[in-house]
Amino acid sequence: MDPENQHLITTATSSFTNTCFNGLNALSGVGIITVPYALASGGWLSLLLLFTLAASTFYTGLLINRCMDTDPTIRSYPDIGDRAFGKTGRIIVLVIINVELYLVATGFLIMEGDNLSNLFPHMDFDIFGVHVSSKKSFVIIVAAIILPTVWLNNMRILSYISATGVLASLIVLGSVLWVGMFDGVGFQGKGTLVNWNGMPSAVGLYAFCFGVHPVLPTLYTSMRNKHQFSKVLLVCFVFCAITYSSMAVVGYLMFGSKVESQITLSLPTDKTSSRVAIFTMLVTPIVKYALLVTPIVDSIEEHVLTSFNTFTFSLLIKTTLVITSVVVAMTLPFFGDLMSLVGAFLMVLASIIFPSVCYLKISGTYKTFRLELVIIGFLVLVGILVAFVGTYNALTNIVRKL
Repeated sequence: MDPENQHLITTATSSFTNTCFNGLNALSGVGIITVPYALASGGWLSLLLLFTLAASTFYTGLLINRCMDTDPTIRSYPDIGDRAFGKTGRIIVLVIINVELYLVATGFLIMEGDNLSNLFPHMDFDIFGVHVSSKKSFVIIVAAIILPTVWLNNMRILSYISATGVLASLIVLGSVLWVGMFDGVGFQGKGTLVNWNGMPSAVGLYAFCFGVHPVLPTLYTSMRNKHQFSKVLLVCFVFCAITYSSMAVVGYLMFGSKVESQITLSLPTDKTSSRVAIFTMLVTPIVKYALLVTPIVDSIEEHVLTSFNTFTFSLLIKTTLVITSVVVAMTLPFFGDLMSLVGAFLMVLASIIFPSVCYLKISGTYKTFRLELVIIGFLVLVGILVAFVGTYNALTNIVRKL
């Protein structure tokens, strides 16, 4: 996933086509600009991991579908956790989702700072004797622009504007392809077959692209004909697997191992096609940031300090979230490593491990030894391995760069 889209679906009687559109928007996002770097990190062989993760997360999406079928009172992802493991399960899901949303929102600020400072490198300044670099300047400026949108109580307008994940992904892919074909960059990057040292980073970034599962229960309940939900999943995952792999291959062929963690940073800034790609990726996060932090605010108000649930307190929470994410973005300005951490740890938990164990518990499949139990057990073991290795690698890279 890109989780920035995971709170857009609110309709109650969506058709097959509408649900596909919502699902594609939920899966499409900033992951599109990280996949060339993921491929460069792991080498050509890591493409197999991309398709393996797409297939695995598609399967665990079907498991969520089955969990929903067992109990009509299940309406959300935390409900699945509650149905499987009680209040503890619900709390675990809420923590995973909210931390994931917060880190992705922080990643947005890092991405904005990186790309805007690349376009306008001389925006640094001094304040009270402290030098503020161009990158940090833009993080602060973008946060100041975003803050009023976070204060809004009505997210409907922002949700409509931000439901552009598919369009943005296609525009960026088309623009990058244009740069390679017609703007003199070409496709000379041969690349390497495999780079085992970079494989953990690749896995984390690939996982980041397919972590849509927290929104699947909402998609499911929104459908008019719920029997078609498995077909929706198939359409969404196949389309996005093709889109992500296409961008990965195009970007790697263009820039080889020198591709940046965000391909927009590798594009020549004097070309119109490059600027189309860059500004497409820069505009959407400004709108989507508010949608990301709103569920976090709601959780805090509902579960922690309900007695202080006033308009003033809500503004204080929202402002605090923005300020802290600015601090984190300036302290840990490593977009690729941060998204790899989110993918390897939080999204593997939310999209592979948790759906699998919840299904086993809710369905009672774990009580009988059969092929399905073996497959799910294998997925959980692989998920744990990926989470451990990927998280360790991402944290190690972040600490090394501090």
